Amino acid sequence: DLWDRIRRGFAMPDLQHELVQDREQWYATRPEYMQRMTERSRKYLFHIVEELERRGMPTELALLPYIESAFNPQAVSTAKAAGMWQFMPATGNYFDLKQNAFRDDRRDVLASTRAALDYLQKLYGMFGDWHLALAAYNWGEGSVGRAIARNQKAGLGTSYTDLTLPGETRMYVPKLQAVKNIVAHPDAYGTELPLIENHPYFQTVDISHDIDVALAARLAGVREEDFKALNPSLHRPVILAAGTPQILLPWDNAKVFERNFEAYNQGQYASWTVWTLPSTMSTAEAARRVAMAESDLRTINGIPPRMLIKAGSALIVPRSTTSRSDVAESVADNGQISLTPEQVTRRTTVRARKNDSVASIARRYRLSAASVADWNDVKTSAAFKAGQQVVLFVPVRTGPSAQARPGKRAAGKSSPVRRGGKPSKVKRR
Repeated sequence: DLWDRIRRGFAMPDLQHELVQDREQWYATRPEYMQRMTERSRKYLFHIVEELERRGMPTELALLPYIESAFNPQAVSTAKAAGMWQFMPATGNYFDLKQNAFRDDRRDVLASTRAALDYLQKLYGMFGDWHLALAAYNWGEGSVGRAIARNQKAGLGTSYTDLTLPGETRMYVPKLQAVKNIVAHPDAYGTELPLIENHPYFQTVDISHDIDVALAARLAGVREEDFKALNPSLHRPVILAAGTPQILLPWDNAKVFERNFEAYNQGQYASWTVWTLPSTMSTAEAARRVAMAESDLRTINGIPPRMLIKAGSALIVPRSTTSRSDVAESVADNGQISLTPEQVTRRTTVRARKNDSVASIARRYRLSAASVADWNDVKTSAAFKAGQQVVLFVPVRTGPSAQARPGKRAAGKSSPVRRGGKPSKVKRR
C-alpha cells in the first residue's frame, strides 16, 4: 500500500531529541485523533508522494500536512495562514497562489502542494539541511538565518538543536519525527494505519462552462461535502470556468461527470454570475439592485455586518434565466471584494455664530462644506445668520452620543444613530 511506498522513500536524518519522545507519546495516546487525521489524508497522500518522488525529495515531507493542518485543506490559523500547507497570504502571492473573490489557491490541493514543495526545495537550497529548512518553513527563512548568524558570532553550533527557537518552531521538527516514527513502526505505538491504496484517488476534469458547485457534485455522483474536500479553494457556490478551468473528482467519478455534463439539458449550468459594483454602496442597496435578501448577499459573498462595498467589487449574484454569457476571464481571475466600515452618524442641529458660513461650520466640525450645504439645502458659499439652526450629521466615535468635536457634545437636538454612506438630504425649515 501507499504507506510502504512512503517508508521506502524516507531519506531525512532522524532527529534525536527528548521532544520527539514527548510527541510520540502524545500521538500514540490519541488513537481517535490519529485515525481521523490519517483517514482525511487518504484523498491527498498519493498525489503528494508522486510529486515528491518526481522531484527527488524525501517522502517524510508527505507527512508535513499532519503537523501543519491535520490534513485539513480548509484549515485557517489565527495568523490567517490557510490550507493544508498553511500559506500566509503574502507567501501565497509570492508562490503564485491566486487569492481572489472566488477562490483561494492556498487551499487548492494541486496548487498548494506545488507551492509548498517549491518553497521547501528553496529552503533546503539555502540551508543545506532539512531540519533547518523545516524550521524556516515554520518560522521564516530570515528568522532562521539570523539565529544561525547569532550562533556563529558566539562560536556556537548551528544545527537545528543548537539554535534558540520559539516554542512552536522548537516543537515543529520533533512533531514530524514522531509521526515518521509512528508511520515506520505503527505496531510499536499501538497504532493502526488505514489502508491507502497505491493508486491515484482523484483526477482532473476540464470545465468548459460556469457551473454551480451543487450541480457539479450531482453530475459527478458524489456528495457535495466530498466534492468540496477535493476542491476546497472554491469558496463561492459557483465555479467560474474562466478562472477555474479544472476540478478534481474521485477517479471513478470523473467519467461519470463528463458523460452527465454533456447530456445535461435541464437549463443553465450556473444559476449565479458576477456583478461588478458601479459605485460604493451599502449591502442593503446592493441586495435591492439584484433582487436578493441582504442576509443572502452577505452570506454568499462573505461580507460582515456594518460594511460598505466599494466600487469595482465583484459580487456573486443570481444569474438571469435568459443569460447565456459566462463570466469573463479578467473578472474570474482578478475579481476582489473591497470593503470599508460604514460611518455611524447622528443627526444633530447647532446654532450658527455671528459671521458663520457653510465653510466655517464645516471646518469647526471637521466635515466637508459640500455635505453641510447639501444637508441644509444651500450653496457651499452660503452664510448663516447668528442663531440660525444648522443641520449636521456628525460621526459617532465613542458611546451612544453624537460628538461634534473631541471632548464636546454638539449643541442642540439630536436624532438616533444611523449607519451607511451619505445621509439623506434634510430640507431647511
